Amino acid sequence: MSKFRLLLSIGVLVVASACANGYSAAAPSPTPAPAPAPGPSEGGTPVSIPLGASTLGNRAFAPDQLEIAVGGTVTWTNTDTVAHTTTADQGSWDSGSVAPGGKFSSTYSTAGTFPYHCAIHPGMVGTITVR
Repeated sequence: MSKFRLLLSIGVLVVASACANGYSAAAPSPTPAPAPAPGPSEGGTPVSIPLGASTLGNRAFAPDQLEIAVGGTVTWTNTDTVAHTTTADQGSWDSGSVAPGGKFSSTYSTAGTFPYHCAIHPGMVGTITVR
């Protein structure tokens, strides 16, 4: 028998023996990815615009003071019978007119404090703090 055939035979025996003994190489376990911040499709952190909001002032957005993490999303839902907006005081977002039953979402990629209001009813105010 040639050296090659002898080495091949020994290799086959080693592999067969390992398989017969239930040996298998451990597969690496995957590292779980961090959960993404909720986006518009997940709804984000909810804020309601309640019935009669135009007369509620700083209670017109429920909650009117909100704290979220960087990368978080806020979703406003207009449950009133008239249109409203959610408009950042410094102009970083503006929903445009949100009809009754409508929704608007905004995602925050930087930390800061963001006061906002309804452009149709300026007495409606709220603040989002992003940390």
